[in-house]
Amino acid sequence: MLEQYIRPYYQRLFVDGIANKIAHKITPNQVTSLACLIGLFVLPALIFHHFILAVLLLLTSGYCDTLDGTLARTMQASTPLGTVLDIFFDRIVEFAVILGLFFVQQETRAFMCIIMLGSILLCVTSFLLVGLFTSNNTQKNFYYSPGIIERPEAFIFFILMILLPTSFTTLAAIFVILVFITTMIRLYQFSLSQFKISAQTS
Repeated sequence: MLEQYIRPYYQRLFVDGIANKIAHKITPNQVTSLACLIGLFVLPALIFHHFILAVLLLLTSGYCDTLDGTLARTMQASTPLGTVLDIFFDRIVEFAVILGLFFVQQETRAFMCIIMLGSILLCVTSFLLVGLFTSNNTQKNFYYSPGIIERPEAFIFFILMILLPTSFTTLAAIFVILVFITTMIRLYQFSLSQFKISAQTS
């Protein structure tokens, strides 16, 4: 949701210039892999309670995740493999973050971490299925259906959970609810579009 409003400004100020400078010096898939590798280090940072470091690693991983797509478009090197790696590595980072949040306080966080993973599983499934059956009119290789909780919002929640450990349960519950709402809205909107298509063709 936030991405629709802040992405153009963020893109122009922080991403486009860097992408132009490093174009043809590094491949988009290498940047995607770097984003995943950096994101994985959030896990040990959380295990050893280095919360500020964990946030910095997460932000750096997220930045690289926005840079790779821009770099691919700048180099005209967008590929299905790049899209697959991007989506797959994003899920690896999210899993690492939630696993790290669990290890911060295992006794009280197990249930909410499982529920968060479950909500993400359902949301990503809806995202992939809707994208599979929706025509793509964007700059990306895959149709990215918008929602209340997208990657920027997820990162905001993760950062708040890291920096405000005493509010973890409340933040996790809000996150899960919003992710479920995102899933339901996405499926509802897709259903409406399919009904319209059926009505037009009948």
